[in-house]
Amino acid sequence: MIWLVAISVYVLGVFHRSSLGVAGLMATERFEITASELATFTVVQLVVYAGMQVPNGILLDRFGPRAMLITGTVLMTAGQFAFAFAETYPAALCARVLLGAGDAVVFTSVLRLVAAWFLVRQAPFLVQLTGQVGQLGAVAAAAPLTLALQHFGWTRTFAGASSIGVFLLVGVLVFIKNSPYRDESTTKVKMAVLVRSVRAIWGNPGTRLGMWSHFTAQFSANTFVMLWGYPFLVSGQGLSPAVASTILMAMTGWVIVSGLVLARLVTVFPFHRSWLVVAVVIAIASVWAVVLLWPGRAPLWLLVAVALVSATGGPASMLGFELARTFTPPAALGRANGLVNIGGFIASLLVMWAIGWILDLRTGASASYDLGDFKVAMASQYLFWAFGIWQILRYRHKAIDHLRRLHPEGLAKLRRGEPFEHAGFHEREGV
Repeated sequence: MIWLVAISVYVLGVFHRSSLGVAGLMATERFEITASELATFTVVQLVVYAGMQVPNGILLDRFGPRAMLITGTVLMTAGQFAFAFAETYPAALCARVLLGAGDAVVFTSVLRLVAAWFLVRQAPFLVQLTGQVGQLGAVAAAAPLTLALQHFGWTRTFAGASSIGVFLLVGVLVFIKNSPYRDESTTKVKMAVLVRSVRAIWGNPGTRLGMWSHFTAQFSANTFVMLWGYPFLVSGQGLSPAVASTILMAMTGWVIVSGLVLARLVTVFPFHRSWLVVAVVIAIASVWAVVLLWPGRAPLWLLVAVALVSATGGPASMLGFELARTFTPPAALGRANGLVNIGGFIASLLVMWAIGWILDLRTGASASYDLGDFKVAMASQYLFWAFGIWQILRYRHKAIDHLRRLHPEGLAKLRRGEPFEHAGFHEREGV
């Protein structure tokens, strides 16, 4: 019950985060903005999200996931309600800031509850399942939200969406408990000590390997679902809004299937988790190459393929949290997961901004984009894929060397395909 209530809050967060994916074209008309200004909505939200991950990790380890979920639900509800009634661009931006702040505390809080309430061998499956079930929010932000916007308009649709947070807040207050053990769910030390500890956690090569895995695998799916996929399919590829929305929903179904497959592979081959991330990223880049090099508009089957393969990056990015868990004791998981979670969202906001900037550069901010404009803009993803893969390979080597020096028994377990739970920081853990 605790997990179901917590995952419901995460589903709502994903819905709020993804809502501009189908409302973007309507937002350009409502606020009279350009492509780069539209991208700024999501970029600002993700800047807030990413910027709060380290403070959120510190607060999570200090006060526990229950308090953080309450805070996140209140902030998301207030932000979406304000967004519903915003009539100017600055007011709408402020509302998205509130949404980003609330969304920022949810996912890592749910992961902390998973670590507290489930067995170590169950964690890889539950982490994947948490990430994939959360994508039901993206489903609700596709076709259902499109229909609601068409029938009820902007204000009533988003105001109605904000009211869901009130019911979930009651669920959090009634059902969520930090840990099955008394006084073991939070770190009872001074905040200054927790802040200083972030340096050691960040210095650990396993944390950085997790962060770069999250960075490299996640941004393509985020960019497609949250902002540029719908305009690319409708304005660039000439699909109808209904077909484009259906493709966005199909991505979520594929996320669940691929996530379960990856969860099984991670359980059997824990030593090869970073290689799984690299393999998924290479597959995404390869399919995008076919789409971008296709003469004229791509056939529907190819557009479906690129959407589904891109969606696999979501489950692959979850492996970043699994990598961090291997290198971090349970009491510090909030801080480690916060650092990992920064990666994918920094990459997402940079790619979203780059695509909007290139579109404006090619069209003179006329908001009239053709397929050629989208192909050039979408090609900017390759810079981030190449850089991310290089960093994954670099820190994989460092992480293995780290385990060999300080935790040889853990390295041996991983090579044998056995789970390894970090017992506590070595005095040279962050070196």
